[in-house]
Amino acid sequence: MNKYLFIYLMTCSGLIFGQSYPPAAGLPGSTAIAYNNPIFVGWATHIEVERGYVDIGDTSVYYGPSNKATFGIPSGATGMASNITTDAVSLGDSGIAIVTFGLPIKNGIGPDFAIFENGLSDTFLELAHVEVSSDGINYFRFPSHSQTQTNTPVGGFGTLDPTYLNNLAGKYKVGYGTPFDLDELINSNGLDLNLITHIKIIDVVGSLDEHGTQDSFGNIINDLYPTPFGSGGFDLNGVGVIHQNTLHLSTETINFSIYPNPSHGLIHIDLNNSKALALTITNSIGKQVKQVRLEHLNGSLSFQLSKGIYFIKVSGINSVNSRRVVVQ
Repeated sequence: MNKYLFIYLMTCSGLIFGQSYPPAAGLPGSTAIAYNNPIFVGWATHIEVERGYVDIGDTSVYYGPSNKATFGIPSGATGMASNITTDAVSLGDSGIAIVTFGLPIKNGIGPDFAIFENGLSDTFLELAHVEVSSDGINYFRFPSHSQTQTNTPVGGFGTLDPTYLNNLAGKYKVGYGTPFDLDELINSNGLDLNLITHIKIIDVVGSLDEHGTQDSFGNIINDLYPTPFGSGGFDLNGVGVIHQNTLHLSTETINFSIYPNPSHGLIHIDLNNSKALALTITNSIGKQVKQVRLEHLNGSLSFQLSKGIYFIKVSGINSVNSRRVVVQ
């Protein structure tokens, strides 16, 4: 073989199949963080989940009574993570979880938070994209990379090499969190890196067809698929905070009330004469539904909403308060 052709092939092979990223938990160079590591100063306190299908490629497939993931309860992913595989909530194909915290996350030195999945081993992994927001409306995705081959499907019971994966939640097995560093989003306009209030976890669909999920380089992410079970898709076990912001606390209080809650469509919001400047309503997946400026309003507002779960956020100069409302 021509030596220059050999060098070229070896170079291409290194680019395509090169093991660029940290290895599995416990191995030298791994970035995995154990759930009981004292580095964690807080955990997610609230979660909203929008379940995905058990098989997005064929939505007529049911597992038990539903064609969407059913395993676990959302609250199982709040509080401290664990090393128990059943301590999780399954998102299903393209399912979404949004978690919030008692105090915002801030950008510190090194990783700022970690996300835990319930992977059974170092190679039986289910992946998810991760996005953050400082207002609950605008989300910014961590740049992800998958070097896993895309010639043949991994399959529902296949394996993944964590050294081919970067900035994808689920890179590590149960009990070990995948860390994320806010420095990687430092040039994101509209994102306050010292006031991260929401984290969105979006299941990666590992199909190699039109249903598949791409990384930040446009590569299809070859992941475990199909997984037509109630426990299919990414299984969220917890979100741990490493750097917490206590400097944005304010003595100013924004008080407001919502009634009725639950509602059958019409909701009333009493601002209680607070020094509120803006009101925003978002749905369970973070999409903005309404936004109103409040500088000259101190009374009550009414809105007609369709069936679903909503978050009402009222902002002042130095403080923010939010409420959850259910429309039946």
